[in-house]
Amino acid sequence: MTTAGTTPTTDPTTRATPDTRTDVTGDATGDGTTDTGRDSAADERSRRWRLVLGGEDADGTGRTLTGQDAAMDGALTALYGGGGGAPGTSRRSGGPRSAGLGASAPSVARWLGDIRTYFPSSVVQVMQRDAIQRLGLSALLLEPEMLEAVEADVHLVGTLLSLNKAMPETTKETARAVVRKVVTDIEKRLATRTRATLTGALDRSARINRPRHRDIDWDRTIRANLKHYLPEYGTVVPERLVGHGRASQSVKKEVILCVDQSGSMAASVVYASVFGAVLASMRSISTRLVVFDTAVVDLTDQLDDPVDVLFGTQLGGGTDINRALSYCQSKITRPADTVVVLISDLYEGGIRDEMLKRVAAMKAAGTRFVALLALSDEGAPAYDRDHAASLAALGAPAFACTPDLFPEVMAAAIEKRPLPIPDTVTS
Repeated sequence: MTTAGTTPTTDPTTRATPDTRTDVTGDATGDGTTDTGRDSAADERSRRWRLVLGGEDADGTGRTLTGQDAAMDGALTALYGGGGGAPGTSRRSGGPRSAGLGASAPSVARWLGDIRTYFPSSVVQVMQRDAIQRLGLSALLLEPEMLEAVEADVHLVGTLLSLNKAMPETTKETARAVVRKVVTDIEKRLATRTRATLTGALDRSARINRPRHRDIDWDRTIRANLKHYLPEYGTVVPERLVGHGRASQSVKKEVILCVDQSGSMAASVVYASVFGAVLASMRSISTRLVVFDTAVVDLTDQLDDPVDVLFGTQLGGGTDINRALSYCQSKITRPADTVVVLISDLYEGGIRDEMLKRVAAMKAAGTRFVALLALSDEGAPAYDRDHAASLAALGAPAFACTPDLFPEVMAAAIEKRPLPIPDTVTS
């Protein structure tokens, strides 16, 4: 196991060959390195290897840690040790590692404080996820003291949502505060850029080529006709007029976000809820948010608060994409002006052929269909490759999408341009 700041700088099997020719200052005439410097470097290598190898009998370092190094090693031991120790205890110095955080919130809260002291936030979040998965600490997240101590991130929100139904009333307000903090951070990062990108796409999609005089966009008209400039007259002859859309405040596009809420899609559910709220805040887009497992739930009425949306989901359960798409299809009133975004790993528990027929029917009616295997920063997920290939054959390639790319994907869908599919497309 490697940890931040503990990567060895040299091969541990390499031994320095002492140079016996040393002047009176202690400087080795061969390389200019003092004995003190050479000893210090060797000591640092030994320290790093000890932190990496964990102090087990076979680590070969013979090193005993003290001070902050011992405390850091203890925090790592509690999570990544090899077992055999008493629950809630960990060695602070040399000797075999033994894992255990104990089955009580106080000991875990102390551990959370320790890792925040010794590691950066990004590493803390990874260690928290590992603790929940490796040591079964989900139940402790139902205690307010525990929630107040954690470093909140998207994955923690997913865990809280999966525990929502089992959460006691004393914990729910603390849990909502944790979720709201994460949602607010995501909105700050993505909302402004999303609105700007989609507003531009909506304006471009609304332009007309035979506008009335008062609707002419002169700047874009001149740019579009520069090739028709007549130098002898010092003017441009506009062969093509570009006009503004006249109903700028009316609904121009309808967007339906259809989100798989099976357990593996937790991060995607969080991001989709935030994006749904952002889209719903734009008057020129009519937004509908539908979540599904084997049942379908329409959360559109809660889009003014993504936290309410998230607590309205129920992570886990099976998957019936066909049923969800059937519901979405029934809500389409203007097919040519509608974008349906299916966010799912495509593991279908419903009727596969019917699902594909619905996608084909929506596309034939003029609806733009987008299939995202994930909406998260995690990279390519596990997914059903046969279903992805079938969608691609219908002209709806399925690919994983990061939150930063999502505004561009939606802009392209609105303008009916080719989607900006990443180079790592998975279908």
